Amino acid sequence: MTKSLAATVPAALFAAGLVLLASGLLTPVSAVELAARTVPILVFVVAMTVVTGLADSAGLFTVVTATLAGVRRTSRPGTTPAGRVWLLWLLVVVLATVSTVFLSLDTTAVLVTPVVVSLARHARIPPLPFALTTVWLANTASLLLPVSNLTNLLAQHLLGVSPRGFAQLLWAPAVVGVAVPAVFLWLMFRTELRGSFPRPAVPTVRDRGLLFFSAVTVAVLLPLLVSGLPVWIPASVAAVFLLAVFLLHRGTSLVRGSARGAWVKTWRMLPVQPLLLAMGLFLIIQTLHDHGLGAALAHAAGSGEDFTALLQLAGLGALSANAVNNLPAYLALEPAAGSPLRLAALLIGVNLGPLVSPWASLATLLWHSRLRAMGINISWRGYMLAGLAVVVVLLPLSVLALWLSAGMPG
Repeated sequence: MTKSLAATVPAALFAAGLVLLASGLLTPVSAVELAARTVPILVFVVAMTVVTGLADSAGLFTVVTATLAGVRRTSRPGTTPAGRVWLLWLLVVVLATVSTVFLSLDTTAVLVTPVVVSLARHARIPPLPFALTTVWLANTASLLLPVSNLTNLLAQHLLGVSPRGFAQLLWAPAVVGVAVPAVFLWLMFRTELRGSFPRPAVPTVRDRGLLFFSAVTVAVLLPLLVSGLPVWIPASVAAVFLLAVFLLHRGTSLVRGSARGAWVKTWRMLPVQPLLLAMGLFLIIQTLHDHGLGAALAHAAGSGEDFTALLQLAGLGALSANAVNNLPAYLALEPAAGSPLRLAALLIGVNLGPLVSPWASLATLLWHSRLRAMGINISWRGYMLAGLAVVVVLLPLSVLALWLSAGMPG
């Protein structure tokens, strides 16, 4: 997908959604119901983008990663402290998983990718194992909490459960979603992950004050996101607070120059294209549902809560996500779920399945954009074949874990 096409498609989809609304194909009643469900989610996306973007500009993620990787063991005098490559890779696994679970898969794709690639280059080891680990786990680790994925937030609204209740439903396939890709990655790159590397130095902090406020804000925000409060509230408060700190702090790169320039830079942090894409898809899928999409998909989605029925729904979700994108795939199939357990199976398909096509999730597109900016090219053919191998194993095991954890209903 070219840069110009990537910029045009979201705007075109949003415009198409507005046309559907203006034409009456999407009724005002449906539009109001859709807004009540999706506007808080979109506010959360904007707020988290501001928080993570500002924290990254303060150097928080780079400092955390480099500090963990740079913890030195006692070494003999005159020797260069070194670390094991496989331990550094495990650090990337943990970082990508934690970032995805608590900050969302898109945050992992945008912020963690350049951090771990730079870390690999500094350690003079191939960056591809770290880069692929990041994008796979950005997708497959996004099952545990509502904040991990936009699809989860939509499902939480329908389920009416707390973050704890959501995690209780999906903890078993969430564990499989991290473990299976990690095993595949180890088997694929076990040669590259051998040996040792010179430990990187902790980067210089340009402004310790901003780093401190960013760290405190993120540390306070994370538990609030799983406290049961509507996630858009603590995220919005954190975004406003951190933005105020940056705007009032003289001499930073964000506020250097005029106040107008500061707001322009802040505006550029906002995920305008992803928001347009999401809103356009919301409007289009809702219109299609109003005109019989759910009935058309009901047969293909099957029914029941036995293992085969759950796998059928998860497989359809994965196939749809790789054909179009995981967000419209979830929206289209949501009415066919019909129960919490089946909805969980659908989430397995649309969250863990998008490892094959480049457009299956927004996170994959963002990840690829970051890699290109850093001069790293990947083979989409190789990416798709490797992803397909993982999904073929991952989906049945995840559905089995869900089925067993639910007491084998059906």
